[in-house]
Amino acid sequence: MTPTTLHSTISGPQNAPALLLLNSLGATQAMWDAQVPLLERYYRVIRCDTRGHGNSPTPPSPYSFDDIVADAFGVLDAHGVHKASVMGLSLGGMTALGMGLAAPDRIERLVCCAARADAPPPFVQSWHDRLAKMEEGGVEAIWQGTIPFWLSEETRRDHPEREAALHAGFLKTTEEGYRGCANALMGLDYLRHLGQMKVPAHFVAGEKDGGATPETMRAMSDACPGSDFSVVPGAKHVINVDRAEDFTCAVLKTLDLVMG
Repeated sequence: MTPTTLHSTISGPQNAPALLLLNSLGATQAMWDAQVPLLERYYRVIRCDTRGHGNSPTPPSPYSFDDIVADAFGVLDAHGVHKASVMGLSLGGMTALGMGLAAPDRIERLVCCAARADAPPPFVQSWHDRLAKMEEGGVEAIWQGTIPFWLSEETRRDHPEREAALHAGFLKTTEEGYRGCANALMGLDYLRHLGQMKVPAHFVAGEKDGGATPETMRAMSDACPGSDFSVVPGAKHVINVDRAEDFTCAVLKTLDLVMG
């Protein structure tokens, strides 16, 4: 399998341990802007845009998680990193699980945020519905139904700049990229394999996330040997933007970091 060469950036001390950040479907690496200044004090932080997103190329769809996982390992290879911690949200969190299952010797630990590990029929149907809207009106047609799922009313009211930043990233997703990643999500099948996970894992849920509910993610954690689980109060799906400060504090604890 030949991975797609993704657009990526790297920051932080060159001799620090590596941390790969993976974005959700419909977002770019900029979704991690609130966390990076702190994380790069401790890590060599690597960010990338998923295929079909941001400044990365868009190969022909459909995609599988094998494709997306191979892309992520390709980013590590491009930066000469053999082993890294990985943190991803939604599609990125699922990709982190795939990396841990596929090559545990290359993953120090993983943080899976706001993600599922399976694709039950209602989940699959929701993607068919979104793709039908996109076929009629393009990526923009999906946005109005996406943002209330991503951010709470309070955040949208008090921090309109967060919604604006996510909207800008959303519009940098190609239709083919969105379609391809949605196809991967509809074939998601990691849950039955989580008992084989050999990588230390932490699962982070948003209290008010309607897609990757706390109950769903707790079940994933229970299936994953030695894993931890936490919930960010009040957060909807894009936890690290909706409740940026609370999420960052939870991540500091997860990564055994201390404010300095």
